[in-house]
Amino acid sequence: MTTWDGAGLTQEDFMHKDECILVDANDNIVGHGSKYDAHRFNNDQPSGILHRAFSVFLFDSQNRLLLQQRAASKITFPSVWTNTCCSHPLYGYQPSEVDTPQDVASGEVPGVKRAAIRKLFHELGIRPEFVPLENFHFLTRLHYCARDGSDGEWGEHEVDYILFLRAKITDTENGDSITTAATLPLDPNPEEVMDTRYVTQEELKQMMDPKSGLLWSPWFRIIAENFLNTWWNDADAVLSRDKRHLETDKVHKIM
Repeated sequence: MTTWDGAGLTQEDFMHKDECILVDANDNIVGHGSKYDAHRFNNDQPSGILHRAFSVFLFDSQNRLLLQQRAASKITFPSVWTNTCCSHPLYGYQPSEVDTPQDVASGEVPGVKRAAIRKLFHELGIRPEFVPLENFHFLTRLHYCARDGSDGEWGEHEVDYILFLRAKITDTENGDSITTAATLPLDPNPEEVMDTRYVTQEELKQMMDPKSGLLWSPWFRIIAENFLNTWWNDADAVLSRDKRHLETDKVHKIM
């Protein structure tokens, strides 16, 4: 096993290099396979191969959500708006990103959180010290499937782990931990991210209005339409380790 390093690699390189964690509909691990194989939709596998993923929702101290617009070079769902960071825990790396049933049952999911820290740095340049493991809050899992275009050759078929996060930024004057758009340093990777924006709930509603003409990732639309407002309305509790929204024994199937 080795440490993940994305330096100098293209989107095509990642499709063949990175190994997704393959699961069944109950999120039991059944193997591992390349991103290329897992995301390919064709006659032999019309829904790709089900695998683990995660979606990070990072909030600032005003409970504004950080969104990103995916780069035009992304192989799946390019140029769409989505939540802060969406990617996959991978097989075969250290520290391990493979969570056991016990990890899930405890609600800790350290593997998924490590993957999220890795990708927040890779995509947005957010340094690991600003997003320590203990600041992530796992809520639930969603099973969904979405093809990129009605006859596209790529898509997503995932058990998606939902993570809420407030970054750890210390105000040196009074020692308070705060997170604002001004204080959290971002350095988006142009191969991954086209744009970023912090939004309130009302601003997100306006952005998602069909009249805006903006495109959205299917997983974010599912989350926004079914879950997000409930969690967001209670964001302070969710981000303070309150467990009222934690679901360790459920996988929501939204197909």
